[in-house]
Order: sequence, then structure tokens, then C-alpha cells
Amino acid sequence: MTETKINDLAAKIKWDDNGLVPAIVQDAQSKEVLMMAYMNRESLQLSVQNGVTWFWSRSRNELWNKGATSGHTQRIVSMAYDCDGDTLLVKVEQNGPACHTGKYSCFFNQIQVQGEAAAGEQPKEDRFATLGKLESVIAERYAERPEGSYTTYLFDKGVDKILKKVGEEASEVIIAAKNKDNNELRSETGDLIFHLMVLLRERGLPLDDVIAEIESRHGKPTTNKMR
Repeated sequence: MTETKINDLAAKIKWDDNGLVPAIVQDAQSKEVLMMAYMNRESLQLSVQNGVTWFWSRSRNELWNKGATSGHTQRIVSMAYDCDGDTLLVKVEQNGPACHTGKYSCFFNQIQVQGEAAAGEQPKEDRFATLGKLESVIAERYAERPEGSYTTYLFDKGVDKILKKVGEEASEVIIAAKNKDNNELRSETGDLIFHLMVLLRERGLPLDDVIAEIESRHGKPTTNKMR
């Protein structure tokens, strides 16, 4: 981006009295909100030009490149500012935990709100909310790598191990269906979906992209492969 375009962008931002604007950082794949930090004009320019996040540290009074020392870098997928121009939204590919505590997201301190659904409950109108939650949990395991976690084990072993498990679970689904055992089929299908979602995270492919692919096919004529 040219200096002129950077200046045009900066002119659209409503900077506070200290020349800062809050930046919400979101995982582009899981959609989890990872952190909030501040940018000034220079860090915004560096972020746009380099494609990785730069912020302004209010405590140290200096620029900082996220992950420069920890290795937990953030590659920018997209950036936007809100209707008032006073907040930025930065969607990133997060490498490792986003929080300095080692947590995947800085927002891990839960507050119980009166009338809030009990833990684990999903809104009845969203029948696929559990998949979104699973995607977030898998992303958390990918970033934090907690010891003793099966998901951590899969990520540590790498894509070949994950692919082997996908193949095994797909075979189990076929066997369950052939046996006309719906209890077994339900269980094995759950295992297959889990391992597919682990594979998607390892490859950096959002579940939303898969859903969009399915939606793009809706209503289109199918190909007769026998012709």
C-alpha cells in the first residue's frame, strides 16, 4: 500500500486523544476472539504493509510486533474498521497461543450471567452450534498443546497420523452401516467428524469454507460421471 493510501486510511480512523485505536484480533478459522490491543498510525502502517500484526504498547510506550520474541505470530488474513471508524477488526492465522499466559485466547475468564444457558447447552435454534464449539476447542488444543490431550497427540504426530485416523474412522463408518447398527454408526460418525475437523485445523482450512463449498453446489446440476 502506498504512502498516500496509508494516509487516506489513517484519516478514516477516529484516533483517541493519545493517537490510538483499539484492535480486536480474531482467529480467521475458528472465529474465536483472541485478544484486544492498540494500534497507532505507525503500527497500523506496519501491519498493513507487512501482513503481520504490530501494536503500540501503552505500558512500554513502544511498538511491538506480536510474536517477535515468543514465536506466536499472527499473519493477517483481513482487516476492517467499524462504522464509526473507532475500532479495528483484524482476522489472523494465529501461530500458537495468543495470550501471554499461554492460553489460546486472552478471554478465558468466564462470567456467569443470570439467565445464561448452563455450560454445554446450545441454543435450540442452532443445531450445528456444537460443531462451532468443537472447532474452537480444537483450535485451543492446537495453540496450547496441553499435555495428555489426545488432540495434542494428533497434532504433535502430524498430518500423516491424522490422515491415518481419518481413514480408519471412515472404514468404521462403512462397517457400522453395513452391519445396520445405528448405535455404532452414530458413534463412528462422531469420531470421523472429529478427526476431519482436526485435519481441517492442521491444514488451516476453516469449517466455514467447507460449508460455503456445499452451499455453492446447492441447486446446481450434478455431473453424470457415467457419460
